[in-house]
Amino acid sequence: MVDLSVSLAGVSLKNPVIPASGTFGYGREYAELYDLNILGSFSWKGTTGEPRLGNPQPRIAETEGGMLNAVGLQNPGIDAVVAEEVPHIAQLFQGPVIANIGGFSLEEYADNCRKLEGCPQVAILEVNISCPNVHAGGQNFGSDPKSAAAVTRAVKAATKKPVFMKLSPNVTDIADIARACADAGADGICLINTLLGMRIDLKTRRPLLANRTGGLSGPAVFPVAVRMVWDVYEAVRLPIIGCGGVSSARDVCEMMLAGASAVEIGAANLRDPYACKTIIEGLPAVCAQLGVSKISELTGGAHHD
Repeated sequence: MVDLSVSLAGVSLKNPVIPASGTFGYGREYAELYDLNILGSFSWKGTTGEPRLGNPQPRIAETEGGMLNAVGLQNPGIDAVVAEEVPHIAQLFQGPVIANIGGFSLEEYADNCRKLEGCPQVAILEVNISCPNVHAGGQNFGSDPKSAAAVTRAVKAATKKPVFMKLSPNVTDIADIARACADAGADGICLINTLLGMRIDLKTRRPLLANRTGGLSGPAVFPVAVRMVWDVYEAVRLPIIGCGGVSSARDVCEMMLAGASAVEIGAANLRDPYACKTIIEGLPAVCAQLGVSKISELTGGAHHD
């Protein structure tokens, strides 16, 4: 019998499979398809201080190896989530939940996290620092070590919950960003967010997305994500949630060998809403093939002599 349980900064999960933010909403739709309690956890839709309608249509486009999205953090706002979604989540899922939090200023990040202190089922705060800083000319918080550290400190001062900083891959050296977050008190790292990309319609000779650019996700980004998880595992001594193009049980194990303690599944959910269920069911067989009786033994295994 393979033990699939893992731990993230003291939070125990029954397995390492976590639907990624932006692909699972707040769980309502997927709960109609299967019992969410088979999941290790799930990361809810990126939530900001105020409600957001998101970017204009079209904001999703297919690519050869995945998809581009420029949804623009559409969400009902933190107050509505706490009042309406959190109680509903408790009816659908009894495990620990990961709250993905966005913000456009240090104050907004801190305030959003503070409002979740009274939500016991929210076990981990996943702080998305790919948001633009409105006080710094729109530069993403995650593009600079100092900005990333500033968000980390602001959030850590506002909450007692474990804080995982979700990093953007659109940087020169992601290990530098991870080290800055670690030095500022982060409890863990989540990576990667989407890669910046675009497509052009040959007929109209215009970008396919109304926003012009969007985030690339799906199998095409998996090798990039594995490399970045590897680099961050070498750089910091914090638990890592690996994310980016994971589509199978074998991908989960590969990501863990690179250094992840748990793994988020994103675009695969949009292609097949049963993806996480299928991956969880396939993990024992892959672990058996790899000769491990406890999946957590895989974490960082590729770094060892």
